[in-house]
Amino acid sequence: MTTDQTATGLGLPSEKRIGFDHPWAWLAAGFRDMKRSPHVSLSYGALFAAMGCLLTYGLYELDAVYVALPLAAGFMLMGPLLAVGLYEVSRRHAAGEKVTLGAAFGAWRRDPGGVFALGFVLMLVFLLWIRIATLLFALFYGVGEFHAEAFFSETFFSETFFSFKTIWFLITGIGVGAVFATIVFSMSAIAFPMIIDRKSGATVAILCSLRAVAHNWRPLVLWVGLIVAFSVGGLVVVYIGLIFTLPLIGHASYHAYRDLVE
Repeated sequence: MTTDQTATGLGLPSEKRIGFDHPWAWLAAGFRDMKRSPHVSLSYGALFAAMGCLLTYGLYELDAVYVALPLAAGFMLMGPLLAVGLYEVSRRHAAGEKVTLGAAFGAWRRDPGGVFALGFVLMLVFLLWIRIATLLFALFYGVGEFHAEAFFSETFFSETFFSFKTIWFLITGIGVGAVFATIVFSMSAIAFPMIIDRKSGATVAILCSLRAVAHNWRPLVLWVGLIVAFSVGGLVVVYIGLIFTLPLIGHASYHAYRDLVE
């Protein structure tokens, strides 16, 4: 029995085959959604940017700023869950329904079981990543004498990230992070938008996401690269860039789902 026959037997919708030009079209569609309701989209992004700033400040006060780096990387693991409200905004635009900030933050009500089930899985992966990343940092640099003030010193980055051992730290960290990112992206590439749009539940959405990634992995590698580029761009400017980049990627991800699933 072929994969498509198995999917049909399980009642899953069919996936489309796409080309390399599609990710750019998703970004364009996402930008159009932002322009249609900028007060909602940008407010949504501003809230999470503010939360990032507060969290980093809290880590500084607790003298645990070294956790900020893996936490920032882990943000991309939790991104699909954080953008649930943006998928609802795009769905409402497509359906001609009224768009409000309250509707965006209440998006989880469309399928609470599906959203929380998949969100719980992503949270477990996120916590595991934080644990492993912290252990890797301690293994290479140690944390016994690491203080928050050192993180902001003039010599911290030059001594920490431009030393010889940093090469192995980066190779190991990027390798482990790539494994986590591949797992999360494969499960959630279209899963949350599908849950919000079709109320499909977590299991069906995950299976459809896995099949969509398997059938279109080449253009979706480009899509992952764009997501990473926009996410890093939003994070490196002290989270302020997330006000724009989080809504853009969130809206575009909804159009990716609509483009990938029949």
